[in-house]
Amino acid sequence: MHILKKPDLSDPKLREKLSKGMGHNYYGEPAWPNDLLYIFPVVILGTIACVVGLAVLDPAMLGDKADPFATPLEILPEWYLYPVFQILRVVPNKLLGIALQTLVPLGLMLIPFIENVNKFQNPFRRPIAMTAFLFGTIFTIYLGIGACLPIDKSLTLGLF
Repeated sequence: MHILKKPDLSDPKLREKLSKGMGHNYYGEPAWPNDLLYIFPVVILGTIACVVGLAVLDPAMLGDKADPFATPLEILPEWYLYPVFQILRVVPNKLLGIALQTLVPLGLMLIPFIENVNKFQNPFRRPIAMTAFLFGTIFTIYLGIGACLPIDKSLTLGLF
């Protein structure tokens, strides 16, 4: 047995909240049994079906056997490490390359403090934070693309 809280639509305070889009959390459907018994199992089984379907349709192939005495000419890490790999690859001093790589997590830790006194949540009303975000995203994509190219074309992306 569950209790469903029914709204009193004649209440002026509730009507004001509903006109602003508020109040739906108080008068919605209960989570038990509607969501927990009927929606969540469907989502979980659908996710499992997608993963199994992708594994059957496109299985991961095994590569060549590892040879510890033969290093491949072009070694690439996983795709999400391309930008920091490119930093290490193009900087002539490897100690400087490691120091530049440590700036990545330090920059990510500084993100919450950029314009944290701004009361607006709209990204278009936070110009410093948006500029930093867009510059970082474009620079990361630039470095990631450059990591896929040979070293002589990696800085110019082969454009000039």
